[in-house]
Amino acid sequence: MQTFIIVIIAAIIMAGMVYLHRRHWGFNKLVFLALALGIIGGSAIQLIYGPNSKTVTNAIDWINIVGNGYIALLQMLVIPLVFVSLVSAFTRLKAKTNLKKMTANVLGILLSTTAIASLLGIMSVIIFNLQGAGFIKGMAANSTAVEAIKTHQETLKGLTLPQQITNLLPTNIFADFAGTRSSSTIAVVIFSLMVGIAYLWLRDNQAEEAHVFAKGIAALQGIVSRLVKMVLELTPYGIFALMVKATATSSFASIAKLGTFIVAAYVAIIAMFLVHTLILTANRINPVTYYKKAWPALVFAFTSRTSAGTLPLNVKIQRDSLGVSSPVANFAASFGLTIGQNGCAGIYPSMVAAIIAPTAGINVLSWQFILTLMAIDVIASFGVAGVGGGATFTTLMVLGTLNLPVAIMGVLIAIDPIIDMARTALNVNDSILAGVVTAKNMDELDYDKLGNRKNIVANEL
Repeated sequence: MQTFIIVIIAAIIMAGMVYLHRRHWGFNKLVFLALALGIIGGSAIQLIYGPNSKTVTNAIDWINIVGNGYIALLQMLVIPLVFVSLVSAFTRLKAKTNLKKMTANVLGILLSTTAIASLLGIMSVIIFNLQGAGFIKGMAANSTAVEAIKTHQETLKGLTLPQQITNLLPTNIFADFAGTRSSSTIAVVIFSLMVGIAYLWLRDNQAEEAHVFAKGIAALQGIVSRLVKMVLELTPYGIFALMVKATATSSFASIAKLGTFIVAAYVAIIAMFLVHTLILTANRINPVTYYKKAWPALVFAFTSRTSAGTLPLNVKIQRDSLGVSSPVANFAASFGLTIGQNGCAGIYPSMVAAIIAPTAGINVLSWQFILTLMAIDVIASFGVAGVGGGATFTTLMVLGTLNLPVAIMGVLIAIDPIIDMARTALNVNDSILAGVVTAKNMDELDYDKLGNRKNIVANEL
């Protein structure tokens, strides 16, 4: 009966949001309302019943038909959207020179910010004095988490870092389109880039065939874009359901026990957001305008913990709200999904490695260790999984390369969802940032859409 009451209340709240949507409430307002109601509702459920009660488990299962269903629909679109977006970016290129400049800009931003994020992760551990495993002494590792980590270890067993990178290459593209590997997304990215390059050759040598291919891709992109718009209409309801789950099931006791690590992680993430803000300012982009427009994507990334699921919204916001041209938006969003994620491939692996390193007799303050860890993080960031928990796989790659033990991850996994929310928002913000800055550098930024022309003109004067 209690489960039924919780589910009915959640249904009434979502029905109220449907009413507000029909009353022409703005998308941003609905997203913010959904976030607030989700936090309040989930916290109330946990305070009344506790995070592990059967009532909560059953109620969340029903409520998350909406949340998990929304993520499933978005993930359904990821592979088609990656392929169509990247190939269409080539078909829309005006000149070959644009490709080199665009790729260099996007990758330069993604990888350089990952290196900075790695450094901030190390600094956060040092500032909060988390070196060594003393702060988790006596805490039991989650048995389920340990088994999951062992599974990841088996996947990487016997593979050097170069071999792990080689493993990202597509061998059966149809299997990768079906998502049969953890690295399927980057395999599709690589295949799409090869198709795009082949198209450029076709355009220069067989113009008629290239024109037919481009029209087909344009038609396919139109269908995929329409599917994206249909699914994105569900964003506020998905965010509400996901936030209820996050706050109702994340034990307050676990949060308190590992609170210092959570605070240290959030400090590093916030610091990295400030770095992003400085990059925007240096490129004469108004940060207030930028974050106001990027907000829906960041909120969804925060609640869903999936960069892949945020991809459709990421592309839409870059193109329609921030004024980034379609080719650049498609490149930046798709590359940012699998390369250079600041949170999952930069901050988190560095923090875990810096905590464990002293137990292996390594001086965390050594510049040799810091530079080595930063370099490994950047290399390991190629092919990071854009889904919840992707940081675990990347961190195992980093720890394995440094020959460090992984037992501590069985403890940290208890509060990983709390950190992963902010990590994912940072990952998505970095890909949007890469798109905006690249578009500006290539003179493909629509300042009228961005609403930033006055500021640009004032700065230039």
